[in-house]
Amino acid sequence: MSIIQTQTTSFKKELYEAVHNLSTNTLKIALYTGNANLNEDTTVYTTSNEVVASGYTAGGNTLTGVTISSADYTAYVNFANTSWTAAITARCALIYNVTQGNKSIAVIDFGADKTSTTTFTIAMPTNTSTTALIRSSN
Repeated sequence: MSIIQTQTTSFKKELYEAVHNLSTNTLKIALYTGNANLNEDTTVYTTSNEVVASGYTAGGNTLTGVTISSADYTAYVNFANTSWTAAITARCALIYNVTQGNKSIAVIDFGADKTSTTTFTIAMPTNTSTTALIRSSN
């Protein structure tokens, strides 16, 4: 298992190529088991080892509340919390861009399997230059 928490390398490159527009493209977040082989080299959304559960739809949830900001020489992006009404066990998540051919953006490692019995929620961090989910700085 090589799950790590990071922006994917392909996403960083594609930012310079103007592939992604996080304020207008449709972005999703999918959940995965601990057997997923997600890392900085993940280039696109995959169904391999994606969570299967009643109440969870393959492909995950559409992210809403996209906020793009900058401060202290850092540009950063965050999203509204997202949740599934289901009993789910997941180890990690993949944020990806549906509009741009399901290209990957970031891998999120939960640190261990997380289990819900009724609602599985991903609480996004505070949207600041030091804590936002996605950050780019010099």
